[in-house]
Amino acid sequence: MRYRVQVVGWTLIWSGLFIFGYIGWQLFVTDWLNAGVQAEAATNLSDTFAGPEPVADSVDTEEFLEGVEPPPDLPQVVEYFPEDPPPHGESFAFLSIPRIGLDEVVVYEGVDTDTLKNGPGHLETTPLPGQTGNAVISGHRTTYGRPFFDFDLLNVGDQVMVETAIGTHTYEIRQIEVVLPTDVWVVDARPGSWLTMTTCEPKFSARQRLVVFAEMVDGPNLQWIQLNEARSAAT
Repeated sequence: MRYRVQVVGWTLIWSGLFIFGYIGWQLFVTDWLNAGVQAEAATNLSDTFAGPEPVADSVDTEEFLEGVEPPPDLPQVVEYFPEDPPPHGESFAFLSIPRIGLDEVVVYEGVDTDTLKNGPGHLETTPLPGQTGNAVISGHRTTYGRPFFDFDLLNVGDQVMVETAIGTHTYEIRQIEVVLPTDVWVVDARPGSWLTMTTCEPKFSARQRLVVFAEMVDGPNLQWIQLNEARSAAT
């Protein structure tokens, strides 16, 4: 009987150590590993952005709109900065959200498990930030740097900045929703230029998704976006 009690006791002790060790790994060791990856990626990305200035295409407003009344204050010629998607797994942008102290977190191309260990990931089937449509970025809430840990503190009206090779795109949060993982409508295309950010909800659970929708209010392609909206509204 005494032997059985000892076996049960040691089993509980080792089980507890395993559980606490696993939690420690998930919460702290993965953060430490992610910090090193992010630091190296930030240096490399900064060097890339310091390269040649991006080249814009010139678009004639009247010709593009084909008789549609142009929005007020748009110039005769609008600059459009195209940007090609990076290879899968490559870093390509800095994400900053002042409200929650998120400052120039490196964003990667792809949302698979390995990529999200490095930082927030861009859904490859959506446009890049700064382009027309709905750019989608997902990130961890509680592990691997937990970049979206404080997403529950965000409010409508808060600003989000994404810097890519063509410049800095500023978005303003318009809507915050909690949805089910099966609610894939959140990645649907939208008129204008939007940034949709997703993470797990609540913290330490993947039962739901916390989704933040933000609309572009400034950036190198803002006039191009307005030009596209005007033509879409007239058709």
